[in-house]
Amino acid sequence: MKIGRVISLGETPNTQEFYVLAEPEIASNLEKGLYVEIPYQAKLLVGLIVDIIKTNRYFSQIESVAEFERSGSALDSLFPIDLWEYTLLKIKSLGILDKSQGKLSSCNIPPSPGDRVFLASYETLSKILGFNTKGIFLGKLLGHGYEVKLDLTKLFRKHVAILAMSGAGKSYTTSVLLEELMLRKPSEGRVSIIVFDVHGEYVPFSLNDSPFINNVHVINASEIQFSMKYINRSLFSSFLPQLSEIQIRELMRVISEMRNAEKKFTLESIISKIQISNDINPRTKEALLGWLYMLKETYFFSDTENPFWENLMKPGKLIILNLSNLISLYKKQLVVTYVLHRLFSLRRNNRIPPVIAVIEEAHQFCPEARREEAISKGIIETIAREGRKFYFSLCLISQRPVRLSTTALSQCNTQIILRITNPYDLQHIGASSEHIDRRTLDMISSLSVGEALITGEVVNFPIFVKIRKRQFIKVAPFEESIEEIAKKYETL
Repeated sequence: MKIGRVISLGETPNTQEFYVLAEPEIASNLEKGLYVEIPYQAKLLVGLIVDIIKTNRYFSQIESVAEFERSGSALDSLFPIDLWEYTLLKIKSLGILDKSQGKLSSCNIPPSPGDRVFLASYETLSKILGFNTKGIFLGKLLGHGYEVKLDLTKLFRKHVAILAMSGAGKSYTTSVLLEELMLRKPSEGRVSIIVFDVHGEYVPFSLNDSPFINNVHVINASEIQFSMKYINRSLFSSFLPQLSEIQIRELMRVISEMRNAEKKFTLESIISKIQISNDINPRTKEALLGWLYMLKETYFFSDTENPFWENLMKPGKLIILNLSNLISLYKKQLVVTYVLHRLFSLRRNNRIPPVIAVIEEAHQFCPEARREEAISKGIIETIAREGRKFYFSLCLISQRPVRLSTTALSQCNTQIILRITNPYDLQHIGASSEHIDRRTLDMISSLSVGEALITGEVVNFPIFVKIRKRQFIKVAPFEESIEEIAKKYETL
């Protein structure tokens, strides 16, 4: 569709930007964020509408307008002002697309005044943005309506962050993402997915009317058991960051002795062994026992593992770890720490398929604050740095990006950002992503519910997307109205 012609304005057109006089009949349908193209021999100059300006010569002189207003004469009754209203499009040049090679190179030659400008075609956008026809279908490109299908490897190989204020559609977007991953066929490559579900929002994937019921397994966090067999020095240091070097050394010495003497042992037997030991300094023993009793009271520690993670993680299977029945944040962090340590170890040894770990309320488990305030921070940052080497991917979801670890967020090379208005969160996002400029941050705050900015590794340029409707999960918890919940309660 032709949208207008390039005009001379100031020092434009140049290699960085140019202006287009929009066709009057379609001007009202144009908006910021649309991509345009200009035929250039066997190539295309591709640009992005970054601003829209309305002009009218009758309103260009402030004094004249004011005088007419004071005299009581309306301008539109004296002059044909509608005939002199024009719409100008400010276009940022993105580059020159070689249609035969499908590559975008830098723009070294500006367009010429008078060149016809068209809305970019799907073929053009697929090439410059990096869409994959067999990829993850998240929604449609705002303004264009083209389907946005993203390459699985580019999306998850270097981790993903889904960021938004409360109610903007984070969990809805995540549900769409999970549907797409579950719909993949073995021939397309399937991964194993685990969701750390803080509020039980994804449990509907396991309901009887869900087509995924046979491939979804829900685990209540309160029923998990940590096997002492798999708890090493690193895990104990994570569980109890307050332990001194001497205390951790004595603890690991006792555990090593018990492993050599017994096939199975429990936290209780370790405590008993320390209590009767005469080789440990009394002050060290007293402090160490105090910390171990605290772990014992969580009731997570056992001589066997439940569930047995190596058997549970299968291609195309979704594991929902329901944390909603745990009130204590410390207990939630214990579960996240153990499970991530365990799965990362299994994946490094190729004992389980490639993994995508989705962590809701990620700022609770990997905050910018000190490690002592979140024992799970260490393993999350480790996976963020090293996971791509072992095909272990993170999807961090947060409504408070400013509280999320900069280390972890900066390793999320793809970000799906829905509406955010908090200036501190916006500033934090801008500082952690090299792909987002001030203009893009301003557009984030004006997004509607269900609209998202996708930027980073998965696309060559930031794009705005209307997230598609969920196909199978119709109403998830917390999405019903207060009126509906109140009426249901009346019938109890």
